[in-house]
Amino acid sequence: MSAPTARFPAFTSSRLDAAGRGREFGARWRTAVHANLDGYLKLFAAGGTGPGRVRELAERALASTAAWAPALADEIGGIAAGAGLEPWQVAALNARTEILAAARAVGEGECSTAVVLGGGRPPRTVQTWDWHDQLRDAPLLWAFEPRSGHRVRTFTEIGVLGKIGVNSAGLGVHFNILRHSADHAEAGVPVHAVARRILDEAISLDEATEIARSARTSASTVITVVTLEGVRALEICPAGVGVVEAGAGGVLLHTNHFLDDGLAVGEDLGTERPGTYARLAHLEERAGELGDPDPTARARAMTAHAPEAAVCAHPDPDLPFDQRWETIAVISLDLPAGALRVHRGRLCQVAGTTWQTF
Repeated sequence: MSAPTARFPAFTSSRLDAAGRGREFGARWRTAVHANLDGYLKLFAAGGTGPGRVRELAERALASTAAWAPALADEIGGIAAGAGLEPWQVAALNARTEILAAARAVGEGECSTAVVLGGGRPPRTVQTWDWHDQLRDAPLLWAFEPRSGHRVRTFTEIGVLGKIGVNSAGLGVHFNILRHSADHAEAGVPVHAVARRILDEAISLDEATEIARSARTSASTVITVVTLEGVRALEICPAGVGVVEAGAGGVLLHTNHFLDDGLAVGEDLGTERPGTYARLAHLEERAGELGDPDPTARARAMTAHAPEAAVCAHPDPDLPFDQRWETIAVISLDLPAGALRVHRGRLCQVAGTTWQTF
């Protein structure tokens, strides 16, 4: 386990062109990209997906990405070239959610997100990023300009195009896994690529929604988009994109089940892991405290360890590695500054001194 005062590695790209940016990244983080790929290949294998099937799914996902967002496919190819890998191998990292969905893998994390608007203050946001503990060294903070003057900062996994982040237009995204009965094995546009394209291109909630709706996906996730003017959760799945607006008091909370009435009919993850409903109820009880301007206070309000509502995840050493996960990071968006505040470690370890501003 990383020490509570540890920091995630960070990198700022110097290239504006997608392929060049990818090559620069791949060359700089070559060893880490290889390590992350090795970790995911082991995870896929534990779920019954061998190297040949991984390659097949990754190549499909890369083709879907190239048709939908050619520059992102070029960047994946650049990362592969810089790291000395084949494009499908980096595509497999970016399609890790799709590959796991194709295998109907269980134990896909327990992230929780809270956004509170109003009170004459900028949006107050916080989320946990929970994932398999053997991949705790995968995250990286990455800054780049997809076009001149438009800056993106993202918390992502090494080799993955993007995840949670903020751009210089004052738009940010949070990211939680979902699973739906419509998820399938045809490997569409990776949901991580959707999050990245929103950060690259969108400056409003409507633009982010349009981007999400334009992608043909094969797996599900929720991207909670936040601007200085509002917030909207985009529940993405092959059956469509559900839009969830803030409730009373400008509060929008999300865990790992669908909130859209239509899509909730096909809920899959919550049927296996009903703790997602208890975690949401816990956040609802703490909504007032989750609007505190201090991110440390928000993190403390979110913290819960009860087995039925463990917002702060601790790995169970008795479980197989592919069914073990922990809270690896806590992230808050600072939209006015175009920055992230990130804590490396569990939610219960957050203190005023443990935040990393990026």
